[in-house]
Amino acid sequence: MQNHTPARPDEEPSQGGADRQRSVSIFDVAKAAGVSHQTVSRVVNGSPKVRKATRERVLQVIDELGYKPNRLARALAGGVVRSVTVLTSDTTLYGASLALRGIEEAARAADFAVSVSVLDENSPLTPDDVAGRLARPGEPVLVIAFNAPGERVWRALPAEFPAAAVVERPQKAGQTGGRPEAWLDDRAAAAQATRYLLGLGHRTVHYMTIPSSTARVGQRAEGWRDALGAASLPVPELLEGGWSPRSGYLAARTVVADPQVTAVLCGNDDLALGVLRAAREAGRDVPGELSVMGFDDAPYAAYTHPTLTTVRLDFEGLGRGAFGMLHRLLDPDNAPAPSLWAEPELIVRESTGPAPHRPA
Repeated sequence: MQNHTPARPDEEPSQGGADRQRSVSIFDVAKAAGVSHQTVSRVVNGSPKVRKATRERVLQVIDELGYKPNRLARALAGGVVRSVTVLTSDTTLYGASLALRGIEEAARAADFAVSVSVLDENSPLTPDDVAGRLARPGEPVLVIAFNAPGERVWRALPAEFPAAAVVERPQKAGQTGGRPEAWLDDRAAAAQATRYLLGLGHRTVHYMTIPSSTARVGQRAEGWRDALGAASLPVPELLEGGWSPRSGYLAARTVVADPQVTAVLCGNDDLALGVLRAAREAGRDVPGELSVMGFDDAPYAAYTHPTLTTVRLDFEGLGRGAFGMLHRLLDPDNAPAPSLWAEPELIVRESTGPAPHRPA
């Protein structure tokens, strides 16, 4: 005879008859931990009205039994559903989209709901506006501040909001504004990329920019300048790019036609696609006459023609780490240590090579 008994409020719905018989309920956890099911519910819902030793015992039993509380059932039962709002200006940009994916993965593992609010260039910065973007009053905030709108909101966010952000590398080490920030060292990575090109015999390296999070030149451009300055080599004028292959193509058409230009480092892989197209139209062989290098290691970078030398950045890991920082801020006694993300990595492929030989 089939069992039609409904699941209890805090149970994960089963996926089939056999699984239903083996599912772990809140009452199983309570019995194993030697507490009431109400106490288990308080622990699951993050209530502060549980002694630390009791909380730790219940969490240990939850882990041992593999109990998975159901967020929807908890809400219907009147429990607290933990949530976080992510503020970002563009969910389509490669770095931002992967950081958001990492945030969502880490939040889901910690049983947080995630909502996303998209900013625009003219987003107001008043506390009321920020509060109006939250799914729940006073809920925690994660800001993806890779460009100017996100940076402005992050800096203007009122102190009473529990918050963390993913940002460009601060100008000075330790300069985080007092709230948790996660970043990749773009500056050091761009310096490494520039040194790699110089090591191939190029007399200098041109750089095509992406928009920065502030009015100052971005960290990738700073790293490029650092490397050229350290080598006492001329620093060419910046090539003003954007985010897209088209903007890279338009910015590169004139410069790649110049035979004196033998190496171009781009602020992202999309710009590099545009430079490759402009080089082909100008009759410049890549990499025989012109080396082209990207940044980010987007999935298509290994399948361009020629395949694209680039810098791999762990945006997903950065997002997971940023959520971990926020979780630790919210629950310092119980949240796990934030996960670490990988350091930038130079990925050498076919689009870069030795500088062309020039007669003395």
